This record gives sequence, C-alpha cells and structure tokens, in this order.
Amino acid sequence: MTKNVLISGASIAGPALAFWLDRYGFRPTVVERAPALREGGQAVDFRGPVHLAVLRKMNLIDALRAHETHMTGERILDRAGRALFTLPASFFSGDLELLRGDLSRVLHDASAAGTEYVFGDVITSVTETPTGVEVTFAHGAPRTFDLVIGADGLHSGVRSLVFGPESRFVHPSGYFYGGATVPNLLGLDHVGVGYNVPGLGVTVSSTGGDTAHVGFVFRDDRLGDDRRDQDEQRAIVAARFGSLGWEVPRLLKEFLAAQEIYFDSISLVRMDSFVRGRVALLGDAGYGATLGGMGSGLAVVGAYVLAGELAAADGDHRVAFAKYAEHLTGYARACQKLAANSGPFLAPSTARGLWARNAVHRLLTKRWFAAYLDKMTIKAASAMTLPDYPS
Repeated sequence: MTKNVLISGASIAGPALAFWLDRYGFRPTVVERAPALREGGQAVDFRGPVHLAVLRKMNLIDALRAHETHMTGERILDRAGRALFTLPASFFSGDLELLRGDLSRVLHDASAAGTEYVFGDVITSVTETPTGVEVTFAHGAPRTFDLVIGADGLHSGVRSLVFGPESRFVHPSGYFYGGATVPNLLGLDHVGVGYNVPGLGVTVSSTGGDTAHVGFVFRDDRLGDDRRDQDEQRAIVAARFGSLGWEVPRLLKEFLAAQEIYFDSISLVRMDSFVRGRVALLGDAGYGATLGGMGSGLAVVGAYVLAGELAAADGDHRVAFAKYAEHLTGYARACQKLAANSGPFLAPSTARGLWARNAVHRLLTKRWFAAYLDKMTIKAASAMTLPDYPS
C-alpha cells in the first residue's frame, strides 16, 4: 500500500489533504517555500452544502467560525467617495468567511500531529521510478516518496516540473490584482468599500481593529509576465493608481510601504488532465482561478476526494487518481466559469461598462435578486454529489 506522500504547498489545499491522509493511515510530508505559515491575507469563503459538508466531516466548523469575519456588506462609492448603495454581505462572504491566514492556521494545526512539515524549502526535481518518486530539494537531502501532490498554487512548481511550462496551462485575462494588509485608515468596522473609475478598482475592508485589507484591480494587456520582484510590482500599482482621488493616495502610500504584498495576474488554470503517473495536482495548481472561483472550497473538497479515493483504492494511485479526476474535473470547471469575468466585474474598462456594472449591483440591494444570485452561486459550488468514504 502507498504510504509516503509528499505534498508541495502549506496554504490551504496541502494541509487539508494532509489532514485526511493522516486519518486514513498515510504518512504525509508537506514542504513549503515560505519560512512559516503566511498570516493575514484577503478574506476567503465557503458556500453551499458541499463545502460545508466537508468542513463538518473534518469537525472544523466551530474552529473556523471562531475566526469568522462577520462582515455586514460593502459600500459602493462614486468618484467623489460618496456612498451610492450597499451590497449585502452574502454576495461576498458566502456561508462562512474568514481570512486566508486564519484558515491556513486552522488546517495546519488540525493536521500537524500526523504530518511532517518542512518550511523554507522547495522541490527542484521529480523523477518517477517503477516503485516511487525520487525528489530533490533546494536545501534538504534527496528523498523518495510513493506519491507527489502539487498543492502549490497558481504558479505551481510541481506542475512545471512534471506537466510542462506554465504558459501551457495558466491563461491570463489581462487584468491584475495587488493587495496588502494596511492600517485601517478609514476606520472600517466589519464593512468594505469599493471605489472605481473606468479600468481601475480599489476595495478596502476590515473586520475592525487596526488593520484593513486593500486591493487594487486594473486592466493592462501590455504588461505580460507578472512574475516580477515586489519593488517592480509596487511601482506598477503606483503608476496605475497614483493620480486617483478620494482616499486612494493614502491607501496607496500604505500599500507601497507594506512589508509584503500580493500581486498577480487574474488567470485561470486549464488542463486536459491534472494527474500523471504518481503525481497529481490539487486546488489552484490543477484547476484554479485567481479570484472568484471559490478556490478555498475547491481546495478542501478536492483534498477530501483525493484522500478518500486513495484510501478506497488501498493506495493504488492508478485507480485513485482516475476517480479523483472524474469527480473534480466537471465540478472545477463549473466553479471556474464564475471566475472568468471577475476582472471586468471588479474594474469595468469603460464608463458605460462601469454604469452597467453598478446597475447590476443596485439590483443586488433588492432581496429577490440577491437571493436569485446567491442561488446561482451556490448551484455552482454544489454541482457534485459528494462521495462518502469510510472513516
């Protein structure tokens, strides 16, 4: 029986998979490039019965609700910074919302007792043999595992090593997103605000206290490769947003001063198959979207299915990986459809497009329309029959 499983990535998908593998008697090892778990970050959410059923099976609902954001809505502003209307919290927050760092910490702590975590290292080569996978690392000694799982995000190193160059699978939309944790300059308390001019969008939200999360969204078809160092990324955002009014100059100043920022293209991962030999991809690495694709829900559902199929097949990866792909392919694509227009929705490129987007937003303040849109979102999140694996 397959026992030793190497997982690349300790954000959400990796610890969720380690949790289940340990429960089924496997020996998971998680390697993470960062020196420690990443704290803070933007809010992520779970929505619909499939997401929540997996969290209940993990017995983590109470632990996660202890970190719930309890947001009350998002105020949409005009160019002068005046509130036009307030969107309902359910549109952004789903059934359960918390900060990405809090989710990562809960999943790590729930899996740590039965998992070897290795921080500050990264996989440099993967060589499959008839009996296992030989893996080398940037710092640690070479090791051999039965299976390797790439749960290392949109720019997965495992995917590049095993399946081919990123350009074959990651499809940019032309939109980019930059975000950071900053001081709560606006005194927001469990609320967000959204500010737009054509082609540019700024969001700020806070659960109260001293910090807030700021996000900058913009379109640029000429920018191309986004894998720059953080100083260049800061300069790109400053160039796009430096002339805006309202509170943007103060928010931009704090973003530029932040110790760590997030910056990436808004992209979709499209693959004909996210399994190959003794290697499989999980979460954003295999079927992700930067924004709007319910990535956290996909990650925990995918981890549950992958581990459950390995257990059901008594460790036979050929059977388990095929069943995993069968369950997840259609489900992931349904969720990705929701993410395909996230860039234009967050930062419409023309004044007419911004007017039309705000007209749709105004409808969301009507209970009947908000309920209809919630139903459509939950329909995508629930578009699979969750397998029941023996515990």
